[in-house]
Amino acid sequence: MLVRLPYTLLWLCALPFVLLRLLWRARRQPAYLRHLGERFGRYAGRTPLPVIWVHAVSVGETRAAEPLVRALLARWPDHTVLLTHMTPTGRDTSTSLFGGEARVLRCYLPYDLGSLCRRFLAHFRPRVGIVMETELWPTLLASCRADGVPVLLANARLSERSARRYARWPALTRMTLGALAAIGAQTEADAQRLGELGASGVTVTGNIKFDISPPDALLALGASFRERFGGRPVLLAASTREGEEAPILEAFRAQAPDDALLAIVPRHPQRFDEVSRLVEASGLKLQRRSDGTAVAADTRVWLGDSMGEMFAYYAAADVALIGGSWLPFGGQNLIEACAVGTPVVLGPHTFNFTQVADLAIAAGAARRAADVDEGMRMALGLLADGKARETVGAAGRQFAAAHRGATARTMEIVEKLFRG
Repeated sequence: MLVRLPYTLLWLCALPFVLLRLLWRARRQPAYLRHLGERFGRYAGRTPLPVIWVHAVSVGETRAAEPLVRALLARWPDHTVLLTHMTPTGRDTSTSLFGGEARVLRCYLPYDLGSLCRRFLAHFRPRVGIVMETELWPTLLASCRADGVPVLLANARLSERSARRYARWPALTRMTLGALAAIGAQTEADAQRLGELGASGVTVTGNIKFDISPPDALLALGASFRERFGGRPVLLAASTREGEEAPILEAFRAQAPDDALLAIVPRHPQRFDEVSRLVEASGLKLQRRSDGTAVAADTRVWLGDSMGEMFAYYAAADVALIGGSWLPFGGQNLIEACAVGTPVVLGPHTFNFTQVADLAIAAGAARRAADVDEGMRMALGLLADGKARETVGAAGRQFAAAHRGATARTMEIVEKLFRG
């Protein structure tokens, strides 16, 4: 408790600023002000018991959790699965993935203060908790341990950068990791870094994202996109982040042949209009996915302004530039592109997906560029070389298939937690 005291005091001091940040973010995304009581442990209605709780902070973690959630529903048909999030886009993603499943509920996780965490646990009374990837909340995990709720850190990843940050607070980090009942790490390197910070009982389970299968409906949607493109070569800038679109547009305008189409899908939906304005300012003719019409011959950029359709965008593209890797954001998931056989070009910044990126490059499923200009040259080279494109795409499918099985290994750990 004494170890957590400075942390708790910091939270109490920061809470007014956290609320101001919510208000600020709500200017662009009003959904941040919905369900506000849940962030303070206030939940309406009664939840059908027993409950398995899965925490997936935002979009990437929610998508990664999909195979695991489906496995949990199949293994324990009398249980409700509660998905908790911290962002509206994460919550929306869980609705799009599981909206038709009555046994999947969703809400926001409360802020990490003792009274709020106790309200959350008292309301939902989970039998087991599963936290995806790197969401470590000291007070919440201590409250779970005190209440006898075993928590698994699943699909755990810890970059060198994150490990250095946690190492600044050694006592708090050891206490937090010690409150976990089990850890399933993506790689040996992740397991080693967690162990050096004081974690025990770490098992290497692999990356659950490899177990995500392209849904038939999204593959069909991708085929319909291709029809709208009219047979043109298509370069996809996937899951782009703020500051990346402008240089990509400039490189495309300078290098691409007139018949090439650039599809841009921003990572965050609140940026759709911003990116639309960027395209218009670049002088390139724009159409949006939401207009539902065929792409005109003189349209150069097609904006993917929808959520939950990344498999369709990848299936519709000839080559993909992976966003988040052109500026130091750490990259985005490239497995979905590989799974549908779309060649991948990465930028220099993939520290959140180090092993996946390195393995994909070694397998011939991806290529790395030093900057946007080089990345555009690589991508356009693949657009122009059908044989090379086919070879890289086939390597991607094989790479994705070869690394499946993490869900089953994670489920073995969950079974042990249920048995106590």
